[in-house]
Amino acid sequence: MRYSLTILIGFCLLISCTQKKEANEKPHVVATTGMLYDAVLNIGQDKVTAEAIMGPGVDPHLYKATQGDLAKFNKADLIVFNGILLEGKMSDILTKLGRQKPVVAAAESIPKSMLKSAVGYEDAFDPHVWFDVKRWKYVVQSINDALVQLDSANQEFFDRNTENYLKKLDSLDTYVKELIAEIPEDQRILVTAHDAFVYFGNAYGMRVEGLQGISTVADFGLKDIAEIIDLIIENNIKAIFIETSVSEKSINAVVTGCKEKGHDVKIGGALYSDAMGEFGTKEGTYIGMFKKNVETIVEALK
Repeated sequence: MRYSLTILIGFCLLISCTQKKEANEKPHVVATTGMLYDAVLNIGQDKVTAEAIMGPGVDPHLYKATQGDLAKFNKADLIVFNGILLEGKMSDILTKLGRQKPVVAAAESIPKSMLKSAVGYEDAFDPHVWFDVKRWKYVVQSINDALVQLDSANQEFFDRNTENYLKKLDSLDTYVKELIAEIPEDQRILVTAHDAFVYFGNAYGMRVEGLQGISTVADFGLKDIAEIIDLIIENNIKAIFIETSVSEKSINAVVTGCKEKGHDVKIGGALYSDAMGEFGTKEGTYIGMFKKNVETIVEALK
């Protein structure tokens, strides 16, 4: 009995030490998309540990959480997701987790007056807010607020990093506007696989047309392809674009259809839409991804 009591006391001390060690560890933040993950890194830097659920080339509209993802969510101190139905197939999981720990739908911090209605979806908004820098700044501030609430001892550190990052975003916004101005006005038409760039077009003066709606869950038909082909021919569009996280099938069908009608349209390049590039590269950051997209668009259309 004395031996058992010694073992029990030792076990209790081990639990106590483990809990104390865990309490002193950096906050662990899990973000659903690469864009959100990058914002967490810019704000939290070495005061947090962070990881992303979805990597390069992953479509968040279709993504289903794996057992590994659930394990990451369970060990997280804070979960950051986009919201506005971007991660549609994870909504129930994130709602349930929100009853147990801090879970932040960062894009839902944007005033509703600044959100675009989603065509074909009743009472829904377009979730692709990261393609307007001014809207994305609300998301960044929301993440800062969540980190401060989680770790108030480092508020000054988080606030300073956020202020510096927001200045970089302002510079990015200016850069994008200057570059888009190089495209002739009658050629500022962006044709892609799905409507991920509506906010981009609204912010930077481009007409945007996508074969699919705001979600890749929606399908496209022959009528959609025919309408896009007519648009391209009528406006003498030189280039259209594939997306790194969406199948090329629809855009290739448009290129073929244009050729059959005597109009040569090229694929101007691959755009990062719902996912960024490889982590550790320039395109694996929000600013680098945005710049690469704009440079690709301008080079093909000017």
